Amino acid sequence: MLARLSIRARLAAAFAAALLLVLVLAGLFVYLRVSSTLTGALDDRLETQALELSAIAAGGEGPEAALPGPADSEDGFSQILTTDGDVVASSLPADEGTVLDSADLQRAAADSFTEERPVEGVDGDARIVAAPVEGPGGELIVVAGASTDDRAEALAGIAGAFAIGAPLAVLFASGLGYLLAARSLAPVEAIRRRAAEITLERSGERLPLPAADDEIRRLAATLNAMLERIEGSLERERVFVADAAHELRTPLAVLRTELELAQRPGREPEEMRAALRSATEETERLSRLAEDLLVIARSDEGGLPIKPEPTRIAPLLERVRDRFTGRAEQVGREITVEAADGLVADLDPLRLEQALGNLADNALRHGAGEIRISAGEGDGAVVFEVADAGRGFPAGFERDAFERFTRADDGRTGAGTGLGLAIVRAIALAHGGSASLAGGAAPAAVRIEIPRPR
Repeated sequence: MLARLSIRARLAAAFAAALLLVLVLAGLFVYLRVSSTLTGALDDRLETQALELSAIAAGGEGPEAALPGPADSEDGFSQILTTDGDVVASSLPADEGTVLDSADLQRAAADSFTEERPVEGVDGDARIVAAPVEGPGGELIVVAGASTDDRAEALAGIAGAFAIGAPLAVLFASGLGYLLAARSLAPVEAIRRRAAEITLERSGERLPLPAADDEIRRLAATLNAMLERIEGSLERERVFVADAAHELRTPLAVLRTELELAQRPGREPEEMRAALRSATEETERLSRLAEDLLVIARSDEGGLPIKPEPTRIAPLLERVRDRFTGRAEQVGREITVEAADGLVADLDPLRLEQALGNLADNALRHGAGEIRISAGEGDGAVVFEVADAGRGFPAGFERDAFERFTRADDGRTGAGTGLGLAIVRAIALAHGGSASLAGGAAPAAVRIEIPRPR
């Protein structure tokens, strides 16, 4: 039932329940405190009355003496008794007799005591004090008593006041709590209405922030930050799709053109072979682009899968060099390797070869002079670097170098796809490392750091 109520109603109910508990505890405390105070005052009065009776009994004034106590026996009484229970003096009617039985007389003869009990001729219960005293003719017992009706009436008045006032206070508090809850939750309702209006078609829409610097404002700010991240992610995906479509369009157009030319009648064999070679090159380019896009997609899905294993670094670098030696010799360039023979690291050799191969390919395409592939120990990491003697990276390129479809040259006229450095960074991140440009000026160099296990 409670779960079906609105938050405002639940808060009001909780506030009312808490107030009711406080009122019950406060009422119980007041009731017990007043009861203790009234009982203490009554005991003080009875002890004083008992002292006066003791003085009368010790003086031997006899039954004619005026006994202290209320004039009305219904409110209280006084008695002087022998240890055998005979009445020496009493403010009660003569036919009432003693208020103590034989057991009480023995207790009073031994020591004084105080207790409550019904007494004939006294309204309600009576609180009595009995104490021994030495009289002229032997030991006597004095008894002072008073009705507890006044105390009971006072306590009943307190209980009645709480019984009437507490429900009224709870009802008032429930209404007030409901209004306060409604006012406090108004920003939540405003956030909900705005959230229902936000769509992906309109960018820049955010949730309203309440004026108060409280939990609701912090929640709205957190949700706005989440919306900003989602919007940024969607924008990056749109750009990625647009860039991928752009990159795919060019080789597909070239491939289609070459195939159409090859189908024309009267083509010479040499022309046919040239067209097929061009078509093959474009097919290879499409294949590389598809593989690169697959790597990027896997890295976006939660991390590029890798299989680390103890790997000797020098042979790995030599395999990368051997892959590109033929291309380097065709353009009169040289690839060198620098790595200690005993250098070993836990990494995925296939992925590292792919990353270093991308860097070597970039160096051949866009760099100049000797290409140096090196590896060494860093600060708790193995540091790989691919450098050439070219003109280096343009100023400001380091900010976007590792983004997708980013190239150092303006426009999209270069031979690459702009995914090489993005893949290098994805592989480095998958190993828990990082990728960076070693410097903007010549020589151009890219560095990969793979941390060693701690």
